[in-house]
Amino acid sequence: MKAGSTGSKPVSRRWIVSAIGAAAVVGAGAGGFALWQRRAPAYAGGNLTVEQAHEAARAGDVLLIDIRTPREWKATGIAEGAVPIDMRRQDFVQELARAGGEPDRPVALICARGVRSARLGAALSAAGFSKVINVPEGMLGSRAGEGWVRKGLPIREWKDG
Repeated sequence: MKAGSTGSKPVSRRWIVSAIGAAAVVGAGAGGFALWQRRAPAYAGGNLTVEQAHEAARAGDVLLIDIRTPREWKATGIAEGAVPIDMRRQDFVQELARAGGEPDRPVALICARGVRSARLGAALSAAGFSKVINVPEGMLGSRAGEGWVRKGLPIREWKDG
């Protein structure tokens, strides 16, 4: 093991996509793929409201990652204090590390409605990230709450690149 290494194996995007795909198969057997896509799974990693996520990011207590797509960032902007990393990137885990994400550092994930962030959170937790937190309201709101945009929390414009 290299000096300074955490001892955990690097996680590839392929592993994360495979884990999400496996969950899709299980979800499809239990009621259909369409339902799987709309509902966030039960997530054991902990949750924050959008207000809590905003305060924690401002205080530096969590690394807030907006995992949506560039098209979504352009449409709504990015939550103040969030680092945008498209979850579909081949090098997602490497980008997360470049942004300061470490296996034992609190990382909060936000997407549009809390579904993708819960799924990615579960995959990252299974891969050895011990402090992954979901923001289930998301940017646009869900059953968990109104969401970042409707609650009027600060947003910054996303500029391509």
